Order: sequence, then C-alpha cells, then structure tokens
Amino acid sequence: MARILTFIEAITEALNQEMARDERVIIFGEDIGASGGVFKATAGLQQKYGDERVLDTPLAEGIIISTAIGSGMVGLRPVAEIQFTDFITPAMDQLIQQAAKIHYRSAGTHSCPMTVRIACGGGVGGGLYHSQENAAWFVHEPGLKVVMPSTPYDAKGMLISAIRDSGPVLFFEHKKLYRSVRGEVPEGEYTVPIGPAAIRREGRDMTILTYGSMTQVSLGAAEAMAKRGVEAEVIDLRTLNPLDKETILASVRKTSKCMIVHEDKRTMGIGAELAAIVAEEAFDDLDGPIVRVTGPDIPAMPFSPPLEKFFLVNTDKVTAAMGELAAY
Repeated sequence: MARILTFIEAITEALNQEMARDERVIIFGEDIGASGGVFKATAGLQQKYGDERVLDTPLAEGIIISTAIGSGMVGLRPVAEIQFTDFITPAMDQLIQQAAKIHYRSAGTHSCPMTVRIACGGGVGGGLYHSQENAAWFVHEPGLKVVMPSTPYDAKGMLISAIRDSGPVLFFEHKKLYRSVRGEVPEGEYTVPIGPAAIRREGRDMTILTYGSMTQVSLGAAEAMAKRGVEAEVIDLRTLNPLDKETILASVRKTSKCMIVHEDKRTMGIGAELAAIVAEEAFDDLDGPIVRVTGPDIPAMPFSPPLEKFFLVNTDKVTAAMGELAAY
C-alpha cells in the first residue's frame, strides 16, 4: 500500500533524512528549534540533532541569510528558514548582491551552497504581511535557483536536491499546500531534479503554464473543462529559475494555445516572461492570444475574507478564461 504524506510532512522528512545522512547539514531560523517552527516543519529536529545543528535565531532576516552564506562558504550545508516571504526584504542585499554573485565574482573559485526555505502565498487568512508570494522578486537573478513545488513527492525530492546543490537555492513553500495536499511519498531518500517541469495532465486543446498552489487550481479547472470537451495540458513549472523552455514550447506547439496562471501580481510577473518566451519562439504555432490569469495589481493581499477571495485566483476564474480561449 502506498504511503501518503501531507506537503509539510514531506518537508520535515526531507530535512530529517538529510541531517541524518550528512552532518554538515544545519538548519536555523526564527522559532524553528524548540517549538518546531510556526508551521511545525522542523518539529522534533532540535530534540534529535541538538541545538548546535538546529538553531533558533533572532528576528533578523538579514542576519539569517548572512549566516547561511558564511556557513555555506566554509563547507557546511545550511538550510535557513524565512518564516514568511513578506519579511524577506531585510535580506535582499545578502541574497541579491552576495549569494547570487559569489560564484560569478570569484570566477568560479568559490561557491555558496545554501537552501532558503520560504513560506509564501495566500488563501489562509494571513492578511497584508503574511500572504505574499514574491518569487518574481528573485527569478530575475541568474545566480539564484528558484523552485516552488506543488506536490508532497516533489517537495521532498526537490528539497533534498536543493540541500545537495552547490549554489544558493530559494525553496518557496506555499502555505496553503502544507496540509491541504496529500500524496504518495517514498520512505527512502530520493531526488527530484531542479530545472525540469512536470506535465501534470496531458491535453490537446490548450496549454496551462502554472506552479505552486495554482497547479491544483489549474488541474481542477482542466477537469471541469474536460466535461465540456476541452482537453487542457497542465504544465507544473516547479522550477522558476531556470525555466524549462523545452517543455513549455513543446506543449504550446502541440496545443496551439497558451494560458498562464499564477497567484502573484500581474504586472512584470513571471507570467509576463512566460508570455514573452512563447511569443518570441512559438508565435507561428498559436491559434489564439496568450492569456494570463493572475492576482491583481494591489499592494498586498487583504485580510478581509471577501476581499481576499477577490484577490485570489480560483478554479472558477481559470475555468471562465479557459472557455474564452477555447472559443478562438
């Protein structure tokens, strides 16, 4: 019988197995030690591995990332946690000016292996400062790998890959997935490579490019449209930097229509880059406009439940947009 885990359980298992396998792996962040983190992703790890390998830090994201950079450069394998992505801005200098550039500025003589786990996303009533996604802030930097898995299987396998990577990896975890998504997860260690996208659903009539929690939303919309005779192919990007252009373009060339779905704000978002790639390299294959279904250009996600619902992309919004695209 297959073993089923939640998304958060898969994260915890990956951390536990990597700490057991490699004594260089250390984890640190706000409240991650004795209390096991606000989402309990690190529950029990300090008790098992001690407070020299599982460290609580001050509420200082800049210090957290600086510590990760330094410890990675001297041979450790740090896993730093940013409790909410909304509070990552104090660490922007360390991430963008330091971590992303160390390998390049040293002509390849130095590396910065570190994993930054980042809780992100809305739909949990978190309000203005606990609901942003913000991965788009970092995909612009060539020296950073940026991933956002959507399944427990990928969460475990990609986190292990991130910890073993030779450079900095930003590992975004959508909070809504933590306990709402369950799936088969092997008990032993395994890796899911950083880079390749996953075809979650095959189809012939249109391609949906998405990632994170919007993968589940898009799959729901695709199933709804299938009852109306429209078969959509759903591509889960998984890795946002670098993008898997080969899988993206092959799917669009097959279906001749492209829709992009993401939760984050619309203007200058990841969807804009995806649309540019498709327009530049697969324009002659398109039989309709490139459609984006995204969050609105509002400064932050509202706390009010009706306003949060307005902000969030849901299955109904995606289904409606799919109907309009199918009509071309």
